[in-house]
Amino acid sequence: MAIKIPENLPAYDILRREGVSVMSPEQAARQDIRPLQIGLLNLMPKKIQTETQFSRLIGATPLQIELTLIRMTGHRSRNTSPEHMASFYQPFQEVKSRKLDGLIITGAPIEHLPFDEVDYWAEMQEVMNWTQSNVHSTFGVCWGGMAMVNHFHGVKKHMLTQKAFGCFRHQNLAPSSPFLNGFSDDFVIPVSRWTEMRQTEIDAANGLVTLIGSGETGPCLIEDERHRALYIFNHFEYESGTLKSEYDRDVARDLATKVPVNYYENDDPSTAPKNRWRSHAHLLYGNWINQVYQTTPYDMTKIGKS
Repeated sequence: MAIKIPENLPAYDILRREGVSVMSPEQAARQDIRPLQIGLLNLMPKKIQTETQFSRLIGATPLQIELTLIRMTGHRSRNTSPEHMASFYQPFQEVKSRKLDGLIITGAPIEHLPFDEVDYWAEMQEVMNWTQSNVHSTFGVCWGGMAMVNHFHGVKKHMLTQKAFGCFRHQNLAPSSPFLNGFSDDFVIPVSRWTEMRQTEIDAANGLVTLIGSGETGPCLIEDERHRALYIFNHFEYESGTLKSEYDRDVARDLATKVPVNYYENDDPSTAPKNRWRSHAHLLYGNWINQVYQTTPYDMTKIGKS
């Protein structure tokens, strides 16, 4: 099948050139099937890059997926054109009457702020509460995942003395989890953050299970069965050059940024970085979509009801 997105969305041509199955709304209408309704609450400044990254991963499954792009209602993006936002994004207040099979909440470059100092925190809390009645499964990524862990369990995020930046080895801590079907025992995941959540505090919370962790960067993928959610603190969705773009940006700003760990060959930023996480990225998001498909009610009015 394919992911259903507008033909004039920039991701449409990018993904089609890569061989990802994409489908226009007109094509989807000819198929007698209920597509999975997946929302992407995109909190990242580079909206087009982020929507392409996640569309690439969730569009690689055999299922038909209809993607809804969502923004915070009162927050205005300074890095994406108003025309793009008006054409493709719906404010949360216009979406909240709907039911969704799945929702991805992205990271946001605001991790230095306490949660309650984020200008859209009140609406973010509304979103997280709404997921319990209107979304079958939620996937919180980086700041989005930490926000959900904090909101539902009171676990704090902690500032790091040095940015965790690079490609770090992680361990499969739950091989029998359906979300880790096909995973190796250990693998590489890109990391780019100034904050962490600590394993001891996650272990002390009721109902959180760590599926993936790293001896260097701590817990990574958390399952929260009671809230029908996964939380990932690192960035499987990153493209090959995403860390390079972040490093080059910081060098241009004359910031004292270290070369991303285990990213360039011999840690030489003049070489082209190699992608060593792509297959596991597709496995994780494909497994999540598969679990959503297998467990979500066919009658969407029953989503969120015990």
